[in-house]
Amino acid sequence: MKVIATIGELRAALKSERLAGKTIGLVPTMGYLHVGHMELVRRSKAAADVTVVSIFVNPTQFGPNEDLSTYPRDMEGDLGKLRAEGVDYAFTPEVAEIYRPGADTIVDTPVLSRILIGKIRPGHFRGVTTVVTKLFNIVQPDHAFFGEKDYQQLTIIRRMVADLDMPIEITGVATVREEDGVACSSRNAMLTPADRKAAVVLSRSLARAEELAAKGQRSVSAIRNAVRSVLEAEKRGQIESVDIRDAQTLDPVSGKFRQPAVILLTVRFGKVRLIDQRVVG
Repeated sequence: MKVIATIGELRAALKSERLAGKTIGLVPTMGYLHVGHMELVRRSKAAADVTVVSIFVNPTQFGPNEDLSTYPRDMEGDLGKLRAEGVDYAFTPEVAEIYRPGADTIVDTPVLSRILIGKIRPGHFRGVTTVVTKLFNIVQPDHAFFGEKDYQQLTIIRRMVADLDMPIEITGVATVREEDGVACSSRNAMLTPADRKAAVVLSRSLARAEELAAKGQRSVSAIRNAVRSVLEAEKRGQIESVDIRDAQTLDPVSGKFRQPAVILLTVRFGKVRLIDQRVVG
């Protein structure tokens, strides 16, 4: 595996791969890699000849009172995991390499980026779409892989790629979970032991929704109330949002849903915000 920190060096290396007729897969990450990231890597290796994994904690997607400074980092451990999976290139740029002095251009999806998590974290998705566009321009992948846990992010990236005619196949990969059902996340490491134990309530509430939908329940309010009831029973969690949206468009759903809907949860444990999702129907 080659570890590359500059745009110019990575572009030169990938140019040679393309000239050899190889396809390229990209897995963008913010590091502190876990088994969920490794599943993205495996999917890339199965779909593309060359796999690039970027490790970059993107400052523009963090708000002024968010956890940029405390976001977990372990570059040495991350690179060891990528080598073990047979990744071809790890792209590890510094902030100044990605955001040069005087840069003034952003990429935004003004409708999708201002709902749901976008209301809770203003500017977050603008930072995501800008950095992902930059990574796409640097790597020029044929395929890119994102986890479905960040469902709104995946939807936004798909919209961005379609709207800007980017010749990239976006693959969403099912959420990987720990043994107790908690969705794998780098932020799990920031939870206290008691909060980590309590965090299972997210997947438990989603399982309840899935059970109701499997029995034919299609009432949005009934499913939302059932989810909230499970979440509220865990006093360590502060519910920030329980949303039920159209699974394709993220449009609001009311009354009874007649096509797949996605349940999107945002729950805070202390200073740590966790998200989870489940498609039902």
